[in-house]
Amino acid sequence: MYLYPKWIRLWHLVNALFCLLLIFTGLCLHYSGQPGSIIPFDKAITIHNFGGVALSISYLLFLFGNLFTPNGKHYRIRCKGLLTGSRDQFRYYIVGMLKGEKNPFTVTRENKFNPLQKISYVFIMYICMPLIIITGIDLFFPGFLFTRFLGGNGLLITYLMHIISGFIVTIFLVIHIYFCTLGPAPGSLFMSILSGYYAGDD
Repeated sequence: MYLYPKWIRLWHLVNALFCLLLIFTGLCLHYSGQPGSIIPFDKAITIHNFGGVALSISYLLFLFGNLFTPNGKHYRIRCKGLLTGSRDQFRYYIVGMLKGEKNPFTVTRENKFNPLQKISYVFIMYICMPLIIITGIDLFFPGFLFTRFLGGNGLLITYLMHIISGFIVTIFLVIHIYFCTLGPAPGSLFMSILSGYYAGDD
């Protein structure tokens, strides 16, 4: 089943590479004062800023793609059946998959994300990513958004929000890669994003 158009596959690859670059350089910045730092602070921040600009452009392409192509429908959350579907999918991931049970969700061209995937993707792409980009802009141009917030240092709060949202995206990326190893054959789900054809659950 052809499920992933070329623009999605290209965007997915570019987005993943820039995310990894930002995670790596972000860690280098965070631990720049420690012995054995891999990249000096000044170089790490230059690379991080470049990656941030590139990721922001990539994110805008994602938004426009979802706005003007049918791909956007996969990110619309409907309340009907969401709780039940999420519960069944969670049980499958925790217990059913280990017992060899059939996945309760069937992938179709009209609905390619199971309820848990849809919730997590919407949370990451429409909450965490904008937060990372906005706080990144404020760190790039200090005071662009606010210098004081609720009586506290606005820049420090911006920095904390940037770090926390980046940490959440990093955890998501690790889980995402792990679940991509759980296809019907080794590497089949990774090949899906290269070929565009969904590997299938059976």
